Formats: sequence, C-alpha cells, structure tokens
Amino acid sequence: MGRKIREIMSNVPVAVGPQTSVVEVARRMREEDIGAVLVTDGDRLRGLVTDRDLVVRILAEGGDPGERTVHQACSEELVSVTPDDAAEDAVRLMREHTVRRLPVVEDGRAVGIVSLGDLAVERDRGSALGDISAAEPNR
Repeated sequence: MGRKIREIMSNVPVAVGPQTSVVEVARRMREEDIGAVLVTDGDRLRGLVTDRDLVVRILAEGGDPGERTVHQACSEELVSVTPDDAAEDAVRLMREHTVRRLPVVEDGRAVGIVSLGDLAVERDRGSALGDISAAEPNR
C-alpha cells in the first residue's frame, strides 16, 4: 500500500489573510524559502498563491504591487487532498488539474501542502526531480 499524504506533506504551511499585500507575501516566501502560501480567512481556506501567481497576475499587469492584495493574485478554485489520502491520489489530481501544489485540508482547515517535489522524492528519490527536490537550498 502507498504512503499517505500526512507522511510526505509540509506540516506547517504559511498562511496569510486575503488583504495581505503581495509585497509582504513575496517577502515571506523569500524568508521561509517557499514557493506557495495559503490564503485563509480565519480558519477557512480561501486560496493558494504561488510565486508564479505573483509574477503572472500582479507584476505582468503593471501598476504598483505595493497596492495589490494577495486576494487579487491567489487561485481560489482549489483542488485539495486530505491527510489520509494516498500519495497516488495527489499525483492523479495534479495531472488532471495541471497544478504543482495541493493544500491538505482536514475538517475544513488547511493543515499542510503537498508539492510535486514532495511526491517526486516519495516515488523516486533518485530521479532528477526527486534528487533536486531533496537537496538543501543554497542560500
């Protein structure tokens, strides 16, 4: 039997409110060395914003990024998994929806994120993507 999402997910996701400045989100991504942040309203998951979203949805449109909020950049139509789902379920969902990260939701609350890199390490640590994903970042 394959591993469960809870065994491979990132457990402490960074979350911000919908009115958080995209500049603040970009700084958090840099400080935490992450590429995705959850957007929550209280305990409720509202969206997911990636570094790519910030570039494509905010910077490419022009204007002052300091005046834009994460709500304007995030993906709101989310596909998610639960901690008890199988890793293969996450792979299937990523393929079907062409996404690289999935929020992990339990009892309506976001409890983690599982990424393509997490799954690559799980499936074949020796593959190119698995090897790169398992490496410590150079700072």
